[in-house]
Amino acid sequence: MTNFSKIIATGSYLPEKILSNQDLEKLVDTSDEWIISRSGIKQRHIIGENESPSDMAYNAAIDAITSNNIDKSSIDMIIVATFTSDAVFPSNACLLQQRLGIGSIPAFDLNAVCSGFLYAIATADAYIKTNMAKTILIVGADAVSHYIDYTDRNTCVLFGDGAGAVILQHSNEPGIYGSELHADGNGEEALHVKGQLKQGKIVGHPFVYMDGKPVFKAAVKSLSHIATSILKKTNHTKEQIDWLIPHQANIRIIEATANHLSLPMDKVIVTVDKHGNTAAASVPLALDTAIKSGKIKRGDLLLLEGFGAGFTWGASLIRY
Repeated sequence: MTNFSKIIATGSYLPEKILSNQDLEKLVDTSDEWIISRSGIKQRHIIGENESPSDMAYNAAIDAITSNNIDKSSIDMIIVATFTSDAVFPSNACLLQQRLGIGSIPAFDLNAVCSGFLYAIATADAYIKTNMAKTILIVGADAVSHYIDYTDRNTCVLFGDGAGAVILQHSNEPGIYGSELHADGNGEEALHVKGQLKQGKIVGHPFVYMDGKPVFKAAVKSLSHIATSILKKTNHTKEQIDWLIPHQANIRIIEATANHLSLPMDKVIVTVDKHGNTAAASVPLALDTAIKSGKIKRGDLLLLEGFGAGFTWGASLIRY
């Protein structure tokens, strides 16, 4: 009997506070027109002062569990994709496990920044296909605003906070056809947060730094290549894709990737205008939004892909 893993539930969570482009005009030398023309972003959600990244992860997980009538006792592994843990340790996955009250199952965080959800999907799929787990809760949750300098117009306009969740379960029918992951540590100078705590003091710059041009070029090249590669490896064609669900970082990167695949934009899920770049939450948020809106239906073929700091990038071809 062949083992597959299939998406049986999705969920999401966005903080109440919305930071619009008009709000940012009051903070830095920018404009709504400038932000939209370069990124496609109109607004982003910002985590509350008394809210934590693990709170967002919990709310997204509960949404996935309750809205799809999942028995949480069936979950036998938790993976949280994040670079913004509540604490150095324990992991947000352990905090989430405790709040959900789910036994002594394995729970761990995974950090591939904006590609984190794709790395988590591939990891969970491998656990299921090797019979090490049957039902896995995956959450992408990041409070990027914690690391944003709101006097830096190059970064503060791009990022937001949120969480998205997916539950994968063993299936005898194809769900995830395949995944592909890559990394290139030579890109670390172009996109990073190098500040860290040493002996109780912050050492280094504790905010997101991004050199936009090399990041843009690397993202377009990497996402275009990996999309073609994953289709070839799984014996599919671009004409078979029902929906492209890309990392929501920049509308121009999204358009360039779609153009490479000759996909019209009406077959691309776009939420960057409402959410901004939510790092590891980006793809699962877009996925859940499209499912709840009725765009994505059971049986649709989905191409998910992400690109992030490291550089890291990944893709999964999935039958929903």
